[in-house]
Amino acid sequence: MGQSASTSFTITTPSPSPPPSLPDSAVEPYDYTTNLPDECLSLIFQSLNNSDRKHCSLVCHRWLKIEGQCRHRLSLKAQSDLISMIPSLFTRFDSVTKLTLKSDRRSLSISDDGVIMISLRCRNLTRLKLRACREISDVGMMVLSENCKRLKKVNFGSCSFGVKGMNAVLNNCLVLEELTVKRLRGIKDGSAEVIGPGLAAGSLKMICLKELHNGQCFAPLISGAKGLKSLKIFRCSGDWDLVFEAVGDKVNGIVEIHLERIQMSDSGLTALSKCSGVEILHLVKTPDCTNIGLALFAERCKLLRKLHIDGWKTNRIADDGLIVVAKSCWNLQELVLIGVNPTKLSFEALASNCLNLERLALCGSDTVGDTELCCIAEKCMALKKLCIKNCPITDNGMEALVTGCPNLVKVKVKKCRGVTSEGADRLRTTRALLVVNLDTPETPIASEGGAQENAIELPPSTLQIPTLRNASGSTSRSTSVKSRLGFSSRRNFVAYALRRLGSRSSS
Repeated sequence: MGQSASTSFTITTPSPSPPPSLPDSAVEPYDYTTNLPDECLSLIFQSLNNSDRKHCSLVCHRWLKIEGQCRHRLSLKAQSDLISMIPSLFTRFDSVTKLTLKSDRRSLSISDDGVIMISLRCRNLTRLKLRACREISDVGMMVLSENCKRLKKVNFGSCSFGVKGMNAVLNNCLVLEELTVKRLRGIKDGSAEVIGPGLAAGSLKMICLKELHNGQCFAPLISGAKGLKSLKIFRCSGDWDLVFEAVGDKVNGIVEIHLERIQMSDSGLTALSKCSGVEILHLVKTPDCTNIGLALFAERCKLLRKLHIDGWKTNRIADDGLIVVAKSCWNLQELVLIGVNPTKLSFEALASNCLNLERLALCGSDTVGDTELCCIAEKCMALKKLCIKNCPITDNGMEALVTGCPNLVKVKVKKCRGVTSEGADRLRTTRALLVVNLDTPETPIASEGGAQENAIELPPSTLQIPTLRNASGSTSRSTSVKSRLGFSSRRNFVAYALRRLGSRSSS
Protein backbone atom coordinates (compact mmCIF):
# COMPACT_ATOMS: atom_id res chain seq x y z
CA MET A 1 0.00 0.00 0.00
CA GLY A 2 1.30 3.40 -0.97
CA GLN A 3 4.50 1.78 -2.34
CA SER A 4 5.27 1.58 -5.97
CA ALA A 5 6.18 -1.75 -7.36
CA SER A 6 9.98 -2.22 -7.73
CA THR A 7 11.37 -2.79 -11.14
CA SER A 8 14.29 -5.27 -11.53
CA PHE A 9 16.91 -4.95 -14.26
CA THR A 10 18.90 -7.87 -15.58
CA ILE A 11 22.21 -7.17 -17.34
CA THR A 12 23.21 -9.87 -19.75
CA THR A 13 26.57 -10.18 -21.46
CA PRO A 14 26.22 -11.09 -25.10
CA SER A 15 28.09 -14.26 -25.97
CA PRO A 16 30.84 -13.85 -28.56
CA SER A 17 29.77 -14.76 -32.02
CA PRO A 18 31.60 -17.72 -33.47
CA PRO A 19 34.30 -17.05 -36.05
CA PRO A 20 32.73 -16.70 -39.46
CA SER A 21 35.18 -19.14 -41.01
CA LEU A 22 34.02 -21.97 -38.76
CA PRO A 23 30.21 -22.36 -38.91
CA ASP A 24 30.34 -25.48 -36.71
CA SER A 25 32.46 -23.89 -34.02
CA ALA A 26 30.01 -25.05 -31.38
CA VAL A 27 31.24 -28.56 -32.09
CA GLU A 28 34.81 -27.92 -33.26
CA PRO A 29 37.01 -25.54 -31.18
CA TYR A 30 38.42 -22.64 -33.09
CA ASP A 31 42.15 -22.96 -33.91
CA TYR A 32 43.60 -19.66 -32.75
CA THR A 33 47.10 -20.60 -33.96
CA THR A 34 45.96 -19.85 -37.50
CA ASN A 35 46.07 -16.17 -36.53
CA LEU A 36 49.78 -16.36 -35.69
CA PRO A 37 52.07 -15.29 -38.52
CA ASP A 38 54.67 -17.71 -39.81
CA GLU A 39 57.48 -15.66 -38.31
CA CYS A 40 55.98 -15.96 -34.82
CA LEU A 41 55.65 -19.73 -35.12
CA SER A 42 59.23 -19.88 -36.33
CA LEU A 43 60.44 -18.09 -33.21
CA ILE A 44 58.48 -20.50 -31.04
CA PHE A 45 59.88 -23.57 -32.81
CA GLN A 46 63.43 -22.28 -32.44
CA SER A 47 62.95 -22.17 -28.67
CA LEU A 48 61.96 -25.85 -28.44
CA ASN A 49 64.18 -28.89 -28.16
CA ASN A 50 64.55 -31.42 -30.95
CA SER A 51 61.93 -33.82 -29.62
CA ASP A 52 59.25 -31.14 -29.28
CA ARG A 53 60.08 -29.77 -32.71
CA LYS A 54 59.60 -33.16 -34.30
CA HIS A 55 56.26 -33.55 -32.57
CA CYS A 56 55.16 -30.11 -33.71
CA SER A 57 56.08 -30.88 -37.30
CA LEU A 58 53.51 -33.69 -37.27
CA VAL A 59 50.58 -31.44 -36.31
CA CYS A 60 49.66 -30.13 -39.75
CA HIS A 61 51.15 -29.27 -43.14
CA ARG A 62 51.69 -25.64 -42.22
CA TRP A 63 53.68 -26.47 -39.11
CA LEU A 64 55.66 -29.06 -41.02
CA LYS A 65 56.69 -26.46 -43.58
CA ILE A 66 57.51 -23.70 -41.08
CA GLU A 67 59.47 -26.02 -38.79
CA GLY A 68 61.59 -27.16 -41.72
CA GLN A 69 62.27 -23.64 -42.92
CA CYS A 70 63.45 -22.41 -39.52
CA ARG A 71 65.71 -25.37 -38.73
CA HIS A 72 69.36 -24.41 -39.05
CA ARG A 73 70.99 -27.46 -37.44
CA LEU A 74 70.62 -30.98 -38.85
CA SER A 75 72.20 -34.34 -38.00
CA LEU A 76 71.83 -37.27 -40.37
CA LYS A 77 72.85 -40.91 -40.35
CA ALA A 78 75.10 -40.80 -43.40
CA GLN A 79 74.73 -44.29 -44.81
CA SER A 80 74.75 -45.12 -48.50
CA ASP A 81 70.95 -45.20 -48.82
CA LEU A 82 70.74 -41.56 -47.73
CA ILE A 83 71.40 -40.42 -51.30
CA SER A 84 67.84 -41.24 -52.40
CA MET A 85 66.40 -39.04 -49.65
CA ILE A 86 68.64 -36.00 -50.13
CA PRO A 87 66.33 -34.11 -52.55
CA SER A 88 63.25 -34.39 -50.31
CA LEU A 89 65.19 -33.75 -47.09
CA PHE A 90 66.85 -30.58 -48.25
CA THR A 91 63.72 -29.35 -49.97
CA ARG A 92 62.09 -29.31 -46.56
CA PHE A 93 65.19 -28.18 -44.63
CA ASP A 94 66.34 -25.46 -47.01
CA SER A 95 67.91 -23.18 -44.37
CA VAL A 96 70.44 -25.55 -42.83
CA THR A 97 73.73 -23.90 -41.85
CA LYS A 98 75.08 -26.54 -39.43
CA LEU A 99 75.23 -30.10 -40.75
CA THR A 100 76.47 -33.35 -39.19
CA LEU A 101 76.89 -36.53 -41.23
CA LYS A 102 77.62 -39.65 -39.16
CA SER A 103 78.16 -43.22 -40.21
CA ASP A 104 79.62 -46.24 -38.40
CA ARG A 105 82.19 -48.94 -38.98
CA ARG A 106 79.70 -51.63 -39.97
CA SER A 107 77.83 -49.58 -42.58
CA LEU A 108 78.69 -48.29 -46.00
CA SER A 109 78.80 -44.52 -45.69
CA ILE A 110 77.63 -41.83 -48.04
CA SER A 111 79.85 -41.39 -51.11
CA ASP A 112 81.11 -38.51 -53.21
CA ASP A 113 77.86 -38.30 -55.18
CA GLY A 114 75.83 -37.84 -52.01
CA VAL A 115 78.05 -35.21 -50.44
CA ILE A 116 78.14 -33.29 -53.74
CA MET A 117 74.32 -33.31 -53.91
CA ILE A 118 74.19 -31.97 -50.35
CA SER A 119 76.73 -29.24 -51.09
CA LEU A 120 74.66 -28.03 -54.04
CA ARG A 121 71.60 -27.63 -51.78
CA CYS A 122 73.42 -26.22 -48.74
CA ARG A 123 75.66 -23.50 -50.10
CA ASN A 124 75.21 -21.45 -46.91
CA LEU A 125 76.76 -24.03 -44.60
CA THR A 126 78.92 -22.52 -41.84
CA ARG A 127 79.58 -25.70 -39.84
CA LEU A 128 80.25 -29.21 -41.12
CA LYS A 129 80.99 -32.38 -39.19
CA LEU A 130 81.84 -35.67 -40.88
CA ARG A 131 82.14 -38.89 -38.86
CA ALA A 132 83.25 -42.24 -40.32
CA CYS A 133 82.33 -41.18 -43.86
CA ARG A 134 84.94 -43.46 -45.42
CA GLU A 135 83.51 -43.42 -48.94
CA ILE A 136 84.14 -39.69 -49.37
CA SER A 137 87.34 -39.17 -51.33
CA ASP A 138 89.48 -36.19 -52.25
CA VAL A 139 87.24 -35.55 -55.25
CA GLY A 140 84.15 -35.19 -53.10
CA MET A 141 85.91 -32.83 -50.69
CA MET A 142 87.15 -30.68 -53.56
CA VAL A 143 83.64 -30.18 -54.95
CA LEU A 144 82.15 -29.67 -51.49
CA SER A 145 84.67 -26.97 -50.60
CA GLU A 146 83.99 -25.17 -53.89
CA ASN A 147 80.23 -25.15 -53.26
CA CYS A 148 80.35 -24.34 -49.52
CA LYS A 149 82.80 -21.48 -49.29
CA ARG A 150 81.24 -19.97 -46.17
CA LEU A 151 82.36 -22.76 -43.85
CA LYS A 152 83.72 -21.45 -40.54
CA LYS A 153 84.00 -24.65 -38.51
CA VAL A 154 84.82 -28.12 -39.85
CA ASN A 155 85.30 -31.35 -37.95
CA PHE A 156 86.52 -34.49 -39.73
CA GLY A 157 86.83 -37.84 -37.93
CA SER A 158 87.67 -41.32 -39.25
CA CYS A 159 87.36 -40.22 -42.87
CA SER A 160 89.37 -41.58 -45.82
CA PHE A 161 90.18 -38.52 -47.89
CA GLY A 162 93.73 -37.26 -47.75
CA VAL A 163 96.05 -34.34 -48.32
CA LYS A 164 94.38 -33.11 -51.52
CA GLY A 165 90.95 -32.98 -49.89
CA MET A 166 92.30 -31.08 -46.88
CA ASN A 167 94.17 -28.59 -49.04
CA ALA A 168 91.03 -28.00 -51.10
CA VAL A 169 89.11 -27.06 -47.96
CA LEU A 170 91.90 -24.71 -46.86
CA ASN A 171 92.13 -23.04 -50.26
CA ASN A 172 88.40 -22.57 -50.90
CA CYS A 173 86.95 -21.80 -47.46
CA LEU A 174 88.44 -18.37 -46.93
CA VAL A 175 86.60 -17.63 -43.66
CA LEU A 176 87.47 -20.91 -41.93
CA GLU A 177 88.09 -20.33 -38.22
CA GLU A 178 88.15 -23.76 -36.55
CA LEU A 179 89.62 -27.01 -37.88
CA THR A 180 89.39 -30.35 -36.05
CA VAL A 181 90.86 -33.50 -37.59
CA LYS A 182 90.79 -36.95 -35.98
CA ARG A 183 92.07 -40.22 -37.45
CA LEU A 184 92.26 -39.00 -41.04
CA ARG A 185 93.01 -42.30 -42.75
CA GLY A 186 93.90 -40.83 -46.12
CA ILE A 187 97.15 -39.38 -44.79
CA LYS A 188 99.77 -42.10 -45.21
CA ASP A 189 102.81 -42.60 -43.02
CA GLY A 190 105.98 -41.20 -44.51
CA SER A 191 104.13 -39.18 -47.12
CA ALA A 192 106.07 -36.23 -48.49
CA GLU A 193 102.90 -34.22 -49.12
CA VAL A 194 102.12 -31.42 -46.70
CA ILE A 195 98.91 -29.66 -45.71
CA GLY A 196 98.57 -25.90 -45.83
CA PRO A 197 98.98 -23.18 -45.22
CA GLY A 198 96.30 -22.34 -47.82
CA LEU A 199 94.23 -19.20 -48.20
CA ALA A 200 92.31 -19.96 -45.00
CA ALA A 201 95.44 -19.74 -42.85
CA GLY A 202 94.83 -16.06 -42.25
CA SER A 203 91.40 -16.64 -40.69
CA LEU A 204 92.12 -19.81 -38.66
CA LYS A 205 91.73 -19.33 -34.91
CA MET A 206 91.77 -22.94 -33.66
CA ILE A 207 93.51 -26.11 -34.86
CA CYS A 208 92.86 -29.45 -33.15
CA LEU A 209 94.62 -32.65 -34.26
CA LYS A 210 93.79 -36.04 -32.72
CA GLU A 211 95.25 -39.52 -33.22
CA LEU A 212 97.09 -38.87 -36.47
CA HIS A 213 99.93 -41.12 -37.59
CA ASN A 214 101.53 -38.40 -39.71
CA GLY A 215 100.38 -35.21 -38.02
CA GLN A 216 103.62 -33.44 -38.86
CA CYS A 217 102.28 -32.90 -42.39
CA PHE A 218 100.11 -30.17 -40.81
CA ALA A 219 103.25 -28.24 -39.82
CA PRO A 220 103.01 -25.68 -42.69
CA LEU A 221 99.38 -24.99 -41.74
CA ILE A 222 100.13 -24.51 -38.03
CA SER A 223 103.14 -22.27 -38.60
CA GLY A 224 101.34 -20.35 -41.35
CA ALA A 225 98.23 -19.54 -39.32
CA LYS A 226 99.30 -16.09 -38.14
CA GLY A 227 96.08 -15.44 -36.24
CA LEU A 228 96.02 -18.79 -34.43
CA LYS A 229 94.67 -18.55 -30.86
CA SER A 230 94.23 -22.18 -29.82
CA LEU A 231 96.45 -25.18 -30.61
CA LYS A 232 95.40 -28.68 -29.46
CA ILE A 233 97.32 -31.86 -30.28
CA PHE A 234 96.23 -35.20 -28.81
CA ARG A 235 97.94 -38.57 -29.22
CA CYS A 236 99.65 -37.81 -32.53
CA SER A 237 102.75 -39.86 -33.25
CA GLY A 238 106.12 -38.47 -34.37
CA ASP A 239 108.56 -35.90 -33.02
CA TRP A 240 106.92 -32.49 -32.52
CA ASP A 241 109.87 -30.44 -31.32
CA LEU A 242 110.80 -29.19 -34.80
CA VAL A 243 107.18 -28.32 -35.55
CA PHE A 244 106.91 -26.26 -32.36
CA GLU A 245 110.15 -24.43 -33.13
CA ALA A 246 108.66 -23.25 -36.42
CA VAL A 247 105.43 -22.29 -34.67
CA GLY A 248 107.27 -20.27 -32.03
CA ASP A 249 109.16 -18.33 -34.67
CA LYS A 250 106.15 -17.46 -36.85
CA VAL A 251 103.01 -17.48 -34.65
CA ASN A 252 102.93 -15.14 -31.69
CA GLY A 253 99.25 -14.81 -30.77
CA ILE A 254 98.48 -18.25 -29.33
CA VAL A 255 96.47 -18.05 -26.10
CA GLU A 256 95.57 -21.70 -25.44
CA ILE A 257 97.78 -24.81 -25.81
CA HIS A 258 96.69 -28.42 -25.18
CA LEU A 259 99.34 -31.13 -25.60
CA GLU A 260 98.50 -34.73 -24.69
CA ARG A 261 100.59 -37.88 -25.11
CA ILE A 262 102.85 -36.61 -27.85
CA GLN A 263 106.59 -36.94 -28.31
CA MET A 264 108.09 -33.62 -27.26
CA SER A 265 110.81 -32.46 -24.91
CA ASP A 266 111.86 -29.30 -23.13
CA SER A 267 113.05 -27.96 -26.51
CA GLY A 268 109.51 -27.95 -27.89
CA LEU A 269 108.10 -26.43 -24.70
CA THR A 270 110.75 -23.72 -24.75
CA ALA A 271 109.98 -22.97 -28.41
CA LEU A 272 106.29 -22.55 -27.62
CA SER A 273 107.17 -20.15 -24.81
CA LYS A 274 107.95 -17.57 -27.52
CA CYS A 275 104.19 -17.12 -27.65
CA SER A 276 104.32 -14.94 -24.58
CA GLY A 277 100.55 -14.36 -24.50
CA VAL A 278 99.65 -17.94 -23.59
CA GLU A 279 97.01 -18.02 -20.83
CA ILE A 280 96.03 -21.71 -20.79
CA LEU A 281 98.47 -24.65 -20.87
CA HIS A 282 97.54 -28.34 -20.67
CA LEU A 283 100.59 -30.59 -20.50
CA VAL A 284 99.29 -34.17 -20.27
CA LYS A 285 101.50 -37.26 -20.21
CA THR A 286 104.52 -35.80 -21.97
CA PRO A 287 107.26 -37.67 -20.05
CA ASP A 288 110.19 -35.88 -21.68
CA CYS A 289 109.14 -32.47 -20.31
CA THR A 290 110.91 -31.59 -17.07
CA ASN A 291 111.21 -28.81 -14.52
CA ILE A 292 113.61 -26.99 -16.84
CA GLY A 293 111.14 -26.68 -19.71
CA LEU A 294 108.28 -25.72 -17.41
CA ALA A 295 110.41 -23.06 -15.69
CA LEU A 296 111.49 -21.50 -18.99
CA PHE A 297 107.91 -21.50 -20.22
CA ALA A 298 106.64 -19.85 -17.03
CA GLU A 299 109.30 -17.15 -17.10
CA ARG A 300 108.25 -16.06 -20.60
CA CYS A 301 104.47 -16.65 -20.39
CA LYS A 302 103.66 -14.52 -17.37
CA LEU A 303 99.96 -14.20 -18.30
CA LEU A 304 99.28 -17.87 -17.57
CA ARG A 305 95.84 -18.28 -15.90
CA LYS A 306 95.19 -22.04 -16.15
CA LEU A 307 97.81 -24.76 -15.82
CA HIS A 308 97.03 -28.48 -16.08
CA ILE A 309 99.90 -30.96 -15.70
CA ASP A 310 99.67 -34.75 -15.81
CA GLY A 311 103.16 -35.88 -14.93
CA TRP A 312 102.37 -39.57 -15.40
CA LYS A 313 104.26 -40.17 -12.11
CA THR A 314 107.63 -39.73 -13.80
CA ASN A 315 108.76 -37.22 -11.13
CA ARG A 316 110.28 -34.97 -13.80
CA ILE A 317 108.06 -32.05 -12.82
CA ALA A 318 107.96 -31.21 -9.13
CA ASP A 319 108.77 -28.38 -6.71
CA ASP A 320 111.51 -26.76 -8.80
CA GLY A 321 109.26 -26.10 -11.77
CA LEU A 322 106.17 -25.23 -9.74
CA ILE A 323 108.03 -22.67 -7.63
CA VAL A 324 109.12 -20.85 -10.79
CA VAL A 325 105.50 -20.93 -12.00
CA ALA A 326 104.41 -19.40 -8.70
CA LYS A 327 107.00 -16.62 -8.87
CA SER A 328 106.42 -15.79 -12.55
CA CYS A 329 102.69 -16.31 -13.21
CA TRP A 330 100.93 -14.07 -10.71
CA ASN A 331 97.62 -14.29 -12.60
CA LEU A 332 97.30 -18.04 -12.06
CA GLN A 333 93.67 -18.89 -11.21
CA GLU A 334 93.45 -22.64 -11.84
CA LEU A 335 96.03 -25.34 -11.15
CA VAL A 336 95.52 -29.06 -11.78
CA LEU A 337 98.30 -31.48 -10.88
CA ILE A 338 97.92 -35.18 -11.74
CA GLY A 339 100.70 -37.65 -11.03
CA VAL A 340 102.90 -34.82 -9.78
CA ASN A 341 104.52 -34.82 -6.33
CA PRO A 342 104.60 -31.26 -4.94
CA THR A 343 105.43 -30.51 -1.32
CA LYS A 344 104.74 -27.74 1.16
CA LEU A 345 107.39 -25.59 -0.54
CA SER A 346 105.36 -25.38 -3.75
CA PHE A 347 102.12 -24.50 -1.98
CA GLU A 348 103.79 -21.80 0.12
CA ALA A 349 105.16 -20.20 -3.06
CA LEU A 350 101.81 -20.46 -4.80
CA ALA A 351 99.94 -18.97 -1.85
CA SER A 352 102.41 -16.09 -1.51
CA ASN A 353 102.52 -15.10 -5.18
CA CYS A 354 99.35 -16.34 -6.89
CA LEU A 355 96.83 -14.37 -4.87
CA ASN A 356 94.04 -15.08 -7.38
CA LEU A 357 94.30 -18.88 -7.22
CA GLU A 358 90.65 -20.02 -7.05
CA ARG A 359 90.65 -23.64 -8.25
CA LEU A 360 93.10 -26.34 -7.17
CA ALA A 361 93.03 -30.06 -8.01
CA LEU A 362 95.57 -32.59 -6.73
CA CYS A 363 95.30 -36.16 -8.01
CA GLY A 364 97.49 -39.20 -7.51
CA SER A 365 100.17 -37.41 -5.53
CA ASP A 366 102.20 -39.35 -2.98
CA THR A 367 103.52 -36.22 -1.25
CA VAL A 368 100.29 -34.31 -0.64
CA GLY A 369 99.41 -35.13 2.95
CA ASP A 370 98.04 -33.37 5.99
CA THR A 371 100.98 -30.95 6.14
CA GLU A 372 100.35 -29.76 2.60
CA LEU A 373 96.60 -29.56 3.14
CA CYS A 374 97.09 -27.48 6.28
CA CYS A 375 99.35 -25.14 4.32
CA ILE A 376 96.69 -24.75 1.62
CA ALA A 377 93.96 -24.12 4.19
CA GLU A 378 96.04 -21.54 6.04
CA LYS A 379 97.46 -19.53 3.16
CA CYS A 380 95.28 -19.90 0.03
CA MET A 381 92.79 -17.19 0.91
CA ALA A 382 91.20 -16.86 -2.54
CA LEU A 383 90.62 -20.59 -3.06
CA LYS A 384 87.00 -21.44 -3.97
CA LYS A 385 87.14 -25.03 -5.22
CA LEU A 386 89.43 -27.79 -3.98
CA CYS A 387 89.63 -31.34 -5.33
CA ILE A 388 91.87 -34.00 -3.83
CA LYS A 389 91.95 -37.52 -5.22
CA ASN A 390 94.01 -40.53 -4.19
CA CYS A 391 96.30 -38.58 -1.86
CA PRO A 392 97.48 -39.61 1.67
CA ILE A 393 95.41 -37.06 3.60
CA THR A 394 93.41 -37.85 6.75
CA ASP A 395 90.69 -36.33 8.90
CA ASN A 396 93.36 -34.22 10.62
CA GLY A 397 94.06 -32.42 7.36
CA MET A 398 90.36 -31.98 6.67
CA GLU A 399 90.05 -30.35 10.10
CA ALA A 400 92.23 -27.50 8.86
CA LEU A 401 89.53 -26.58 6.33
CA VAL A 402 87.12 -25.79 9.14
CA THR A 403 88.77 -22.41 9.67
CA GLY A 404 90.94 -22.12 6.56
CA CYS A 405 90.19 -20.92 3.01
CA PRO A 406 87.38 -18.49 3.92
CA ASN A 407 86.14 -18.23 0.31
CA LEU A 408 85.90 -21.98 -0.21
CA VAL A 409 82.53 -23.08 -1.66
CA LYS A 410 83.20 -26.70 -2.70
CA VAL A 411 85.48 -29.51 -1.55
CA LYS A 412 85.70 -32.82 -3.36
CA VAL A 413 87.62 -35.75 -1.87
CA LYS A 414 87.93 -39.05 -3.71
CA LYS A 415 89.78 -42.27 -2.94
CA CYS A 416 91.59 -40.82 0.06
CA ARG A 417 91.44 -43.72 2.51
CA GLY A 418 92.49 -41.63 5.48
CA VAL A 419 89.38 -39.45 5.24
CA THR A 420 86.26 -40.86 6.85
CA SER A 421 82.65 -39.87 6.62
CA GLU A 422 82.87 -38.53 10.18
CA GLY A 423 85.55 -36.05 9.15
CA ALA A 424 83.47 -34.89 6.19
CA ASP A 425 80.35 -34.56 8.35
CA ARG A 426 82.26 -32.45 10.85
CA LEU A 427 83.28 -30.10 8.05
CA ARG A 428 79.71 -29.91 6.75
CA THR A 429 78.37 -29.16 10.21
CA THR A 430 80.87 -26.40 10.88
CA ARG A 431 80.56 -24.74 7.47
CA ALA A 432 76.95 -25.10 6.43
CA LEU A 433 77.39 -23.24 3.12
CA LEU A 434 80.31 -25.44 2.03
CA VAL A 435 79.50 -28.28 -0.38
CA VAL A 436 81.50 -31.35 0.62
CA ASN A 437 81.63 -34.35 -1.72
CA LEU A 438 83.25 -37.45 -0.28
CA ASP A 439 84.07 -40.73 -1.98
CA THR A 440 85.34 -43.47 0.32
CA PRO A 441 85.32 -47.25 -0.24
CA GLU A 442 82.13 -47.50 1.84
CA THR A 443 80.47 -44.21 0.82
CA PRO A 444 79.34 -43.34 -2.73
CA ILE A 445 80.04 -39.91 -4.14
CA ALA A 446 77.09 -37.77 -3.14
CA SER A 447 76.43 -34.09 -3.21
CA GLU A 448 74.92 -32.21 -0.31
CA GLY A 449 71.45 -32.72 -1.70
CA GLY A 450 71.99 -36.46 -2.03
CA ALA A 451 72.38 -36.57 -5.82
CA GLN A 452 75.18 -38.65 -7.18
CA GLU A 453 78.14 -36.44 -8.03
CA ASN A 454 79.57 -38.42 -10.89
CA ALA A 455 76.29 -38.98 -12.68
CA ILE A 456 76.77 -38.88 -16.43
CA GLU A 457 75.05 -35.92 -18.05
CA LEU A 458 73.63 -37.02 -21.35
CA PRO A 459 73.90 -34.55 -24.24
CA PRO A 460 70.72 -33.31 -25.88
CA SER A 461 69.46 -35.66 -28.54
CA THR A 462 70.07 -34.69 -32.12
CA LEU A 463 67.55 -35.06 -34.89
CA GLN A 464 67.83 -38.18 -37.01
CA ILE A 465 65.53 -37.95 -40.04
CA PRO A 466 65.80 -40.94 -42.37
CA THR A 467 62.63 -40.16 -44.33
CA LEU A 468 60.31 -37.30 -44.99
CA ARG A 469 57.00 -37.78 -43.20
CA ASN A 470 53.95 -35.65 -43.83
CA ALA A 471 51.36 -35.47 -41.10
CA SER A 472 47.70 -35.78 -41.87
CA GLY A 473 46.04 -32.48 -42.61
CA SER A 474 42.67 -33.33 -41.05
CA THR A 475 41.27 -30.68 -38.74
CA SER A 476 40.30 -33.14 -36.02
CA ARG A 477 43.78 -34.60 -35.72
CA SER A 478 45.41 -31.18 -35.79
CA THR A 479 43.12 -29.88 -33.06
CA SER A 480 43.59 -32.90 -30.81
CA VAL A 481 47.36 -32.87 -31.11
CA LYS A 482 47.51 -29.13 -30.44
CA SER A 483 45.38 -29.54 -27.36
CA ARG A 484 47.66 -32.28 -26.07
CA LEU A 485 50.69 -30.05 -26.58
CA GLY A 486 49.06 -27.59 -24.20
CA PHE A 487 49.30 -24.42 -26.21
CA SER A 488 46.57 -22.80 -24.11
CA SER A 489 49.04 -22.79 -21.19
CA ARG A 490 51.77 -21.14 -23.26
CA ARG A 491 50.07 -17.81 -23.94
CA ASN A 492 52.84 -15.92 -22.22
CA PHE A 493 55.39 -17.59 -24.48
CA VAL A 494 53.39 -16.72 -27.58
CA ALA A 495 53.03 -13.14 -26.38
CA TYR A 496 56.76 -12.94 -25.92
CA ALA A 497 57.31 -14.20 -29.46
CA LEU A 498 54.83 -11.62 -30.79
CA ARG A 499 56.62 -8.82 -28.94
CA ARG A 500 59.94 -10.02 -30.30
CA LEU A 501 58.51 -10.13 -33.81
CA GLY A 502 57.12 -6.59 -33.39
CA SER A 503 60.48 -5.27 -32.23
CA ARG A 504 62.13 -6.81 -35.28
CA SER A 505 59.58 -5.18 -37.59
CA SER A 506 59.98 -1.74 -35.97
CA SER A 507 63.76 -1.96 -36.24
